Amino acid sequence: MGNGSVAAENLIQPNAENSYEVMRSDLPLSCPMPGMYLWNSHPKVYLPIESEGSGKCPYCGTEYVLID
Repeated sequence: MGNGSVAAENLIQPNAENSYEVMRSDLPLSCPMPGMYLWNSHPKVYLPIESEGSGKCPYCGTEYVLID
């Protein structure tokens, strides 16, 4: 297999968990996040969690919590 399959093995399955902890370095936050498979997920949506410290994706319901 080529180098592309090695990179694909490192991708995270989108919506595999119901909650993710994210850091400020992950901002701006989108669901699905970079590093997740995109072919079987919903359209990318940006979640403004900076002020509240958490947010929920309107498509899949995954909750994201900002940790420092």
